[in-house]
Amino acid sequence: MAANAKKTRGTVKKKTTKQAAKPPLLWYQYVGNWFVSIWQWMVRKNQALLARRPHRSFQLTRRRDSSRSLKIEGYVAFTLYVNRIFRQHWQMFGLLVVIYALIMAILGAITTQDTYDSIDALLRGAAGDFFGKGIGQIGQAGLVALSAFASSAGNLQPDAHVYLVLSLILAWLSTVWLLREIMLGRKPKLRDGLYNSGAPLLSTLGVVIVLVVQLLPIGLVVLAYAALSSVDLIGDGFGSMLFWLIAATIAALVLYWITSTIIALIVVTLPGVYPLRAVKLSGDLVVGRRLRVMYRLLWGLVAIALTWIAVLIITILLDNLLKMLLPGIAWLPIVPYVGALVTAYAVVWYATYAYLFYRKIVDDNAKPA
Repeated sequence: MAANAKKTRGTVKKKTTKQAAKPPLLWYQYVGNWFVSIWQWMVRKNQALLARRPHRSFQLTRRRDSSRSLKIEGYVAFTLYVNRIFRQHWQMFGLLVVIYALIMAILGAITTQDTYDSIDALLRGAAGDFFGKGIGQIGQAGLVALSAFASSAGNLQPDAHVYLVLSLILAWLSTVWLLREIMLGRKPKLRDGLYNSGAPLLSTLGVVIVLVVQLLPIGLVVLAYAALSSVDLIGDGFGSMLFWLIAATIAALVLYWITSTIIALIVVTLPGVYPLRAVKLSGDLVVGRRLRVMYRLLWGLVAIALTWIAVLIITILLDNLLKMLLPGIAWLPIVPYVGALVTAYAVVWYATYAYLFYRKIVDDNAKPA
């Protein structure tokens, strides 16, 4: 037994000596191993992606093989459901709208009364008799609203743009935080939402950056339009038709692309979720039903845009009538402050719409076909 033990120890010593005598790797072998590990990581990622998303780009999938359920009410019924939730907590959401409207006003993100008066007078003089009564006055008011608030956005200082974007992101985060608490059966206070909702701010900014990158093709189309218009290549005729056809195609593809990123703005508010992971998870949620999700998100945008335009047109008409009857209040900036309120309301309402829609998607956890 002792002899066998000595032999075993001798064998272990010999093996240890041989392992220690193994020559070290050269620098190019280290580099090669690093590239091999990167390649293996990419292969594993691609295999996981193909396992999660069975449909392939630029390959036709039969409808029977791509069906994925999305149990949700109709467009109007779901909008009424969102309005009902908003109305049940109108005091909390209304105060949230007022707070962020005041922040916008303090940051100078609204049109001054002088700008509004000058644009109003300019349009009245230029329109002349073109605008009649009734429907014509509504059209004139719409032009005034669009011109005034477009000019206010363009005249902001760069730092005011940053503060405005941050305030709107915080309004979005506050709304989502409050809704998550409400859906859990709790009774949150607005104070808690304002103080606690800012935790995923940096993660949300990361998703916003991804969204901006995805919107770059539309920016390139705008630059191309400006360049081609300067040399009068798309004034009319075939050139104009071809350009707008290409622009419409790019816009449709971008909208299709950013659908999952908008959902990612909700997913990223979950604790411990980072920007790229949120984009990946949201892509898994919408795969197999991306078009239906895109139509729903567009419907919400159209609904809030029509509300914004209608409220501002009515406000402009009433403002003109009131200041004709009471000339002493001509200095009062009614339209700009109403515009700030409507803009803050638009952000809060659409965040409510997107979050409740996200909950419907999550509840229907059907896997891709």
